[in-house]
Amino acid sequence: MTRSSSRPSSLLLVPLLAVVSAGIGAGCASATRMSPEDRASLDRALTGPDADQYLRVSAYLTPFFGDGSKRLLTPYPPEDVRLLDDTSGKPISPGAIQATVPAGARVRITKVEFPTAWVVTERLLYTPRSWPWVYLTVEGAPPGEQVVLVLPPNLDRPADFRTELEKTLSPRSLTDQLDGFSATVKEAVRTKKLVADMPADAVRMAWGPPETVRRTLEGTAKNEEWRYAGERRKAFLTDGRLVRAEEAGNAVLP
Repeated sequence: MTRSSSRPSSLLLVPLLAVVSAGIGAGCASATRMSPEDRASLDRALTGPDADQYLRVSAYLTPFFGDGSKRLLTPYPPEDVRLLDDTSGKPISPGAIQATVPAGARVRITKVEFPTAWVVTERLLYTPRSWPWVYLTVEGAPPGEQVVLVLPPNLDRPADFRTELEKTLSPRSLTDQLDGFSATVKEAVRTKKLVADMPADAVRMAWGPPETVRRTLEGTAKNEEWRYAGERRKAFLTDGRLVRAEEAGNAVLP
């Protein structure tokens, strides 16, 4: 009796696992509409002829949410990262800042991974699974670490993908541009700080690209208000120069 009652359970185990696996796969739809041909072409170009790049903005290295094998590269502080929400819709912080990588640092693209149904299934649950991931080696990062730059979803054309990538990476060295800044501004960019009268390009390199820009005219003066994700940080420029900045409602300029 014991043998006959145990055998059906073991025989049912493999089909049951197959059903569970199929169910998980079916529940993870592809989050990219870019064609397989375009995805393959982008990966070949970005890991081949265009693999060597330079950071266009100074960026932080943080943990990669629930995946301890990777690090997130982001121009924004963890409290402003908007890649993953909890069940109540509140953004989840990836983790504390571990290092700062200055603008101009050399990076190399090693893999471009799109969120196909299979890839989404393979990624850890508590990560931005439905976003494209660009794997990098980063100058100054600990050797062997998997560093990931996460790009927005719904980049359906290769041109859109490259445009988004170029907000963070540049195919050309930034040495000449950085050397054109004063020593004070150059140091502020390196440490992701702001100083009064910084040119707009330096503000962008220090704090990253804003989420929205509001432009107004005051006489002949051209004013811009840069707002970042969550509107915790704001920068105010007049005629292309920084005049004021706020973080969590507090002035940040020395």
